[in-house]
Amino acid sequence: MKRFATLALVVCFTAAPIFAEDQEGGGLQIWKWANFLVLAGGIGYLIGKKGGPFFAARSVKIRKDIVEAGEVRQAAETRAAEVERRLANLEAEIAALRAESGKEEEAETGRFGRHTAAEIAKTQAQAEQEIAAAGKAARMELKRYCAELAMGLAEEKIRARMTPETQDALVRGFVRDLK
Repeated sequence: MKRFATLALVVCFTAAPIFAEDQEGGGLQIWKWANFLVLAGGIGYLIGKKGGPFFAARSVKIRKDIVEAGEVRQAAETRAAEVERRLANLEAEIAALRAESGKEEEAETGRFGRHTAAEIAKTQAQAEQEIAAAGKAARMELKRYCAELAMGLAEEKIRARMTPETQDALVRGFVRDLK
């Protein structure tokens, strides 16, 4: 029913200017104002009907966006605080890394020094063994050489003393011993 009344008013006010052309001057002005009121009422009605939900939804969306922006801002502030904390601790971490690196370097130097000392001791022991072996071999060679010289000297002395009569006497003694 309300719609019908609204439709009737719209039709009356739209048709009124056509009928008003017959009258002169003053009546036309009233119909123009009436027409304006109908147009303004229609626009007001549409704004009231469609505008309320539109603006309410828009308001809800804006509130939601504000809340999300606040959450994003809070997250960004938290991340920024974490970055600042890390930056503040960065000097301490660098100092700790340098100290640890120095300790590792000292430990490595110590290990290298111990390894080098062990290698030197091993090489020295090996050299001493080689020297001892070479000395033993030289003494053996010297003994062999001395024995050869002694044999050669003894042979010369025996040849020098060996005469045919001595040879005959030795051969006779040897044969006698065999019997």
